[in-house]
Amino acid sequence: MAKQQRRAPDQMCTFWIGDALCGVDIRCVQEINRQVDATPVPLSPPHVLGVMNLRGRVVTVVDLAAKLGLGRTRFTDETRNVIVHSQEEPVGLLVDRIADVVDVDPGAVEPAPANLGGIRGTAFQGVLRTEGSLVGILDVDAVLGEEA
Repeated sequence: MAKQQRRAPDQMCTFWIGDALCGVDIRCVQEINRQVDATPVPLSPPHVLGVMNLRGRVVTVVDLAAKLGLGRTRFTDETRNVIVHSQEEPVGLLVDRIADVVDVDPGAVEPAPANLGGIRGTAFQGVLRTEGSLVGILDVDAVLGEEA
């Protein structure tokens, strides 16, 4: 079945996962925070770090690097938890560091390649060409919906 083409976001929150610059539609980002501690959940997949309490709500925390097959995120002072909405649930995406919020020119968005920075192309809605870099537009629902 062909992947449904989504409209390019107007703005993206961008972040680094290893050497890959990625972004998500700003409309699906609830917040970015420094809380990266999670309570482990027995028998969860290796990319699930656990759960955390975010103002009374239980949020699953996913090591995005591990989920995308790029190893594990190393915790530093710049490590952040990007809280996104996926299938009407908040999910924390652990990333190496936050970059910027960027405006998206729909004309600068190209189809996702088969592989971008070692990440399967199915994880992306497309690629945004900016001055000096490529930003993979992460398809959060596709990534989180894939089996481990």
